[in-house]
Amino acid sequence: MLDKGMKIAVSGKGGVGKTSLSSLLAHIFAQEGKQVLAVDADPDANFGTALGFPQDILDKLTTIAEDKKLIKERTGAEPGKTGQVFSLNPRVSDIPEKYAVEHNGIKLMQMGNVVTGGAGCACPENSLLKQLLRHLVVKADDTVIVDMEAGLEHLGRGTAEGVDAFIVVVEPGQRSFQTARAVVKLAQDLGVTKVYAVANKVRSGDEEIIKKSLDFIPILGIMPYDPEVISADLSGAGVFHSAPKSVEFGYKIYERLLEEMTNTEEMAI
Repeated sequence: MLDKGMKIAVSGKGGVGKTSLSSLLAHIFAQEGKQVLAVDADPDANFGTALGFPQDILDKLTTIAEDKKLIKERTGAEPGKTGQVFSLNPRVSDIPEKYAVEHNGIKLMQMGNVVTGGAGCACPENSLLKQLLRHLVVKADDTVIVDMEAGLEHLGRGTAEGVDAFIVVVEPGQRSFQTARAVVKLAQDLGVTKVYAVANKVRSGDEEIIKKSLDFIPILGIMPYDPEVISADLSGAGVFHSAPKSVEFGYKIYERLLEEMTNTEEMAI
């Protein structure tokens, strides 16, 4: 598994720092010699900025969900229209090569969002996005880091089973802990057991409270509040090259994650 490339989905409610953690992990895996594909699956798309991609490269990025020509070509249906017959298994294998942009050894792809009045939209756009994400986490040889929205709505059972680790980022506070519980429940419903937490923006002295509050999930690491991450966001700079203290904690989380994955493999054997 480690030779082929890990598949990691990072979730958490808005503002907890999941995109910052996703960017740190993407850079760390790239520094360790892995081919990294960073997938922005959050409707509030800012993964590229956190990764430190220059704006001129981001301007070349095509959002998959907004590419009406691609959706019609692959699903056989017009985006935005209801009552159509469309392919539930569209061809997606060539999309990462055509739609990803690259900087500093990391490829980035932006999934986009399907705007719908109800959950679980049965539409051609959603069909393409789900099939594409499934392809990336099941068949791609790259290390894939998916920056997700708070839930796991992008994933179906077949996709979730291909993810090596779900990481839910939490900050000190009951609402964030509740989100973590919801993600764990959703993952369990999909048959996934490898769900971990990373606590972020933690003040000195609060570590034990965090551990007690998250006793329902293994914790990969506890990251303190880092003003350099905020400064990086304000200036539009990449976290990895702007916040050395967070990078240090990112490496510790990376090492703990590898330990967890190695232990999982040994138990399976």
